[in-house]
Amino acid sequence: MGARKKGPFSGQHIVPKQIEHPFDIYFIVKRASNTNETFENVSPFLVEKALTSTVGEVANVRKLRTGDLLVEVTSRQQSQKLAKLKTFATIPVVVSPRSSLNSSKGVITCGELLNEPLEVITNELKSQGVTHVRRITIRRAGQLLETKHHVLMFNSPKLPESIKAGYIKLKVRPYIPNPLRCFKCQRFGHSKVNCRGTLTCARCAGTGHESTDCTLKGKCANCKGDHTSFSLSCQKWKVEKKIVSTKFKQNISFTEARRLVQAQTPTEGKSYASVAKTSLTVSGTQTKSVVI
Repeated sequence: MGARKKGPFSGQHIVPKQIEHPFDIYFIVKRASNTNETFENVSPFLVEKALTSTVGEVANVRKLRTGDLLVEVTSRQQSQKLAKLKTFATIPVVVSPRSSLNSSKGVITCGELLNEPLEVITNELKSQGVTHVRRITIRRAGQLLETKHHVLMFNSPKLPESIKAGYIKLKVRPYIPNPLRCFKCQRFGHSKVNCRGTLTCARCAGTGHESTDCTLKGKCANCKGDHTSFSLSCQKWKVEKKIVSTKFKQNISFTEARRLVQAQTPTEGKSYASVAKTSLTVSGTQTKSVVI
């Protein structure tokens, strides 16, 4: 038998291990300007020197489509310094955390929580980094039914493998939302609020009217198939679903996820067999097979 572990001396105070709270990793840096100026025409050397001299060497800096900067820090100290930053050299700036990248969503399944109020669940799981809880519902026969599945939002970009709800240990799975489809033009990747496209019927793919009173035959505005634009059998929808799944499972951007999925998807109109097909070239009386 091994030696018995020594207990604390009488009167010795045991300091409990403190839980290290997560910090914001991603920040948006905007120019504080009344004329909507961005970093579009600002020297990248100036930005690099301003960041390094005030915050230190960060993990990554990327310019967004809006012209603002997305900055990724490596430590709590850098996070605190960047949050307080007011200027880049002589350029006034406004720094704010990028909430969508500093948090994560997971799904748990537990029948024992079905009758618990969401406020109680949120409060009980707060010490494990949970900031918001939503119960997943389904619609059957015109009725909205609650399920035993819950979507949890965590205050960290890294999803935990499991959490404890009282005495029950629950596995946390990545939350994979459905692809975003515009209710105006029916295309994927944006909402009706930001749509610049043409009003298109979700049922018949015709333009100039909505699907509310449409009785025409179903046609998809995305893949031109014989189904509605909101059909789950749409091939375009399946590709978009795979892109969303890749983005959340690998914790990468939508652009990177789309690039990965498209690299694995055959070009439209061509099959894998057609890419590796064999063509015959005739020379005199001999026939040779040439693999393209």
